[in-house]
Amino acid sequence: MDLFGVCTLACVTALGGGSARDVLLGHYPLAWVSNPGLLVLVCVAALATVLLSRFMHHLRWTFLLLDALGLVLFSIIGCDIAIGMGLHPIIVIIAGMITGIVGGILRDILCNDVPLVFTSQLYAVVSIVTSIVYFTATHFGMSYDIALVAGGVVGFTLRVLAIVYNIRIPQFSYERDSR
Repeated sequence: MDLFGVCTLACVTALGGGSARDVLLGHYPLAWVSNPGLLVLVCVAALATVLLSRFMHHLRWTFLLLDALGLVLFSIIGCDIAIGMGLHPIIVIIAGMITGIVGGILRDILCNDVPLVFTSQLYAVVSIVTSIVYFTATHFGMSYDIALVAGGVVGFTLRVLAIVYNIRIPQFSYERDSR
């Protein structure tokens, strides 16, 4: 993949979930439209990653932990947007999940891969649990900081445990009986 492709995929991954959420909720302008510096930041990070790519095998855990952190933080940001719009609790949780996982789905589709979240990885579930914990904490009047920490710690811990212990959700498999 050339550098344009790397930057495009990085932008789709980092900003795709929030963009999809905002389009679905009618929340305009999109974050990267109102703050184009986000595009620059993502592209700089993508290019830095290209420079680090030869050391990736040494940085696997670093990237897995950063991805887990990103998942929970994006999920919380999505909840915050929906809460600020005064939306129903179910929509708040779905907005959190969309923000957390859709960028990765779009990236995988563009790379012609089956999206990670559809392969029994405990990923979307982590986003949903994070969103539920965060929303519940805010709903019951906890401060923003406590709700953020509660959602973040629960989600991050759950994702790390899923990675370490290979915890998966049941996988559907349709195989025609050959008898």
